This record gives sequence, C-alpha cells and structure tokens, in this order.
Amino acid sequence: MKCFAFPKSEKNLIMNKVNKIITLLSVFAFVFSMASCVQDDDYDTPNLTINEPEIDPNSKTTFKAVVQRYVSAVDANENGELDDNERGDDIGIFEADESELIIEGYVVSSDKGGNFFEELIIQNYPDDSNPSENPRLGFKVELNVSSLYNTYEFGRKVYIKMNGLAIGESNGVLVIGKPDGTQVGQIQAFEFQDFIMRSAEVAEITPKVTAISELTELDENTFIQLDDVQINRNQLDKTFAGDVSDEFDGFRTLESCSDNSTLTLQTSTFADFKSLPVPQLRGSIKGIYSRDFRDDFSVLLINTREDISFENEERCDPIELSCGLASAQGTNNLFADDFESQSTGSLISGNGWTNYIESGTEGWEAYSSGGTNASLGVSARVGSFRSDDASTIAWLISPAINLDAQDNETLVFQTSNSFSDGSEMELLFSNDWDGTEEGISAATWGILTDGYITQDSDFFGAWFDSGIVDLSCASGTIYIAFKYTGSGEADFDGTYELDEISIDY
Repeated sequence: MKCFAFPKSEKNLIMNKVNKIITLLSVFAFVFSMASCVQDDDYDTPNLTINEPEIDPNSKTTFKAVVQRYVSAVDANENGELDDNERGDDIGIFEADESELIIEGYVVSSDKGGNFFEELIIQNYPDDSNPSENPRLGFKVELNVSSLYNTYEFGRKVYIKMNGLAIGESNGVLVIGKPDGTQVGQIQAFEFQDFIMRSAEVAEITPKVTAISELTELDENTFIQLDDVQINRNQLDKTFAGDVSDEFDGFRTLESCSDNSTLTLQTSTFADFKSLPVPQLRGSIKGIYSRDFRDDFSVLLINTREDISFENEERCDPIELSCGLASAQGTNNLFADDFESQSTGSLISGNGWTNYIESGTEGWEAYSSGGTNASLGVSARVGSFRSDDASTIAWLISPAINLDAQDNETLVFQTSNSFSDGSEMELLFSNDWDGTEEGISAATWGILTDGYITQDSDFFGAWFDSGIVDLSCASGTIYIAFKYTGSGEADFDGTYELDEISIDY
C-alpha cells in the first residue's frame, strides 16, 4: 500500500488546524449541553424576596421588660440574693429553656462608613413616638460579624430571640449578647442568624429632634438630631479623626448656639471620612447618642458624613478680645487679689468680687493645701468632681475697671488644676454687664484669648503664668470673669485653681 507523506512543516500546520477545530467543537458542545439543562424562566432575576419570620405574638416582649431583667439582676446582686455559684450577677440572663421571648426593633447604625464595627444599634420605634408604658429605648447588639450593612441596613426591622442571650452594661450603655461570666460577649458568626431575624420591612427612621442640654440616659443607643450646633472654633483646623494626635478615635466638640451646651463628636480612625476636615459652618447633625469607650463622657456617633448638614455661614462664636501679650507688666495697680485674707473652705467674697453659681452647687472657694498639689498659700478653686450636679457653672467676676482713665493696662494671674478632665475654665470680659447677678446672663461676654489657662495635659502639681495680657486696645468699663463649666459628668470632671491676680498700668 502506497502512503502519501507530507513534508514535516506542512504536517505540523495541518495538525494545528485539526486541534483548533476539535477545541472549537468541544466549546460548542459544552455550551449546548449547559443550555439544554436550563429552563427559560431560569434566566429571570433571582428571587430576593425576604420572607417575613413567623413570630408567635405571645412570645413578643418589650425593650422595657428586657431592661427590667438587667435591673433586677443588679438589684439582686447588690442585695446579696445571688450565691457564689450563680452566674450573671451584673447581667440579666434569658435562659434557653424558658418561655420564648422576642423583641422587635429597627437598625439605626451602619458599618458601611467604618464608624461602627461588629455591632448593631437598634431602637424600638422608627420615630419619636413615646408611649408612656413603653418608652423609646435602644440597645447595642454585640456581634462577631462585620459588613452588617449588606443585610441589616439602616431602617431594617429585626426580631431578636432573647433566649440564650443576656443584657448588661458595657462602656456605659445597654448591650445585648451572649452571657460570658459576669459580662456580655459577642454573638458569634455561626449562630447570629439563630438569634437575629430580618423582617421584610425597611422603615424610614425619623430622629428625635432634641437639644444637647435635654439629652438623658433614655436617649442612649437611639437616633437623634441636634439643630443649630457647630464645631468649636478652636478645632476648625482639624479632621474628623485623621490628625496625628487621634488614637483609635477622634474627639471634636459640638456646641449649641442656643445655650452654649456641648457634646463630643466621636469618630473612629477607621471611618472612611476620618481624613475629611470638620465642617466649618453651623447647622444640624444626626447620629446615635452614646458613651465613650471608658464611659467618661457622652458622645455622638454618625453613620456617614452626610448625616451633617452645616449650611449656615453665620457661626455663633463669642466675641474675642486680643491685644497680644505686653513686654512688661504695669507698675501701678488697679486691682489685685492673692486671696490670703479669705477664709479657707468658704466661698470667695469681698474685694469687689461677684461669686455667682449659675448652675449646680459648686462655687469658687478659698483653700490651702500642701504636698504635690500645693496651693500658693491661700488660693481659689472650683470643681464639680463628685458633686452629683447634673450641671456646674460658676463665675468669679472682678469689680469694674475703667480703661479710659489710663493707658497700657495689663492683666496677670496664675492657674493650676487637679485633673480638670471634662471641665473647662474660660477667661471672659464684658463691657455691658450691669453688675448684678440677674444681669449676668443678659450681658455680652467675650473671650480674652491671650491669657494662658492651664490645660488638662499640664502637670497637676504646677502653677502656670498667664503671661502679661495686654488690655490696652480695649476701652470703656470692663469686667474680667473666670468662668468654670463642668461637662455634666460629675464623676469625670475635675478642679481648677486660681491665684495672684493683678490688673496694672
């Protein structure tokens, strides 16, 4: 038999073509076989419908009842009703074998922007309805799950099966999670859907419109709105949480333009808006009212930068008087006090001083102390620490000083602190105060910006000079005020001390 032999180069070309044809036929066969297995309607949009969970109406309970379980546990522990073998002495536990108990609430947090992590914040109503029998309340739900916004988005209604869970307090707010000794731990990823069920409902969440000064513990873990607020003028050069000094979180001061009350805006250093500059204007802000990690002070947490609407260009900053620092202190005295004539333990009085307690029970008093945090003989001090006052505001105002009768006036003083923490001391002035306690709130008070007042970061045992504050650019009659303001957290606030005051020319 005669065989035809191709040249080697032509043979390779033919084999390559054959292989390509075989490969192409294989692809066609695979596509055809896959198509023959799919029905026409299998190409429709996947069914994303959420089936409403079947909840026994008799199993539903209220947020208020859940809180009461925690309160009862704490009371039992304080009264010695629990023995050493009983767990959960400071948490309320819902046993797995007790009657089924389910709460329903609405998600008001979102971890999409990175400002929340492994937690859901839920409240019992989508709006500010407040039936007296079941008030508006919120819980933090601890979860070992991230990217929750994909399935538990803002406004999503959820049902939480409490059996097998516990309620307690963590970082100052009420939390729900798995019992872990005497604490509340995270619900783990493999089990969280056994406890948290999604409803088909996504509600429109209406924040409670309130004022900083009106916030209470009942507002914690709920969605609120503050109107007519701004970032403190001394923080306008900062970002939300992207500054070098920001560790874990950035803290910025929100201040009310209506009553001068303040609240801390807390932003995680993992938030996607952390490096954006803080808003420069004035307006409204929505967020979740909470506590800082150490439970030292109250904070507001926003879900996204879009929760802030500051569009009013007219900020409400106080008037400032700044003549700079003088090169030398005047040699002729107009007013002075070293408090040596005051009676220790008593409120500062005499020498033209007005010692006014605007809020709370604490005023400027004379004291004497040795040791590390020594006074300068007899000094003046004020502080709200452990006062139990919800608000502490105290004024120490000088007598009237006529700046038109001479030139080149100066002011000096010294300050110290005993861990001032959340409290604040301001150096203020007024040209229109009428000299009465009743007229203090009606007067216009500005800030003397050049005098140094000790900071909380300063060593508590040292006294700090104000510098020689130049008053020569001011005119008319002036009153000098040292104003103390507590944060409203009496267990967190500290004390300021004042001495060696002298106004000269």
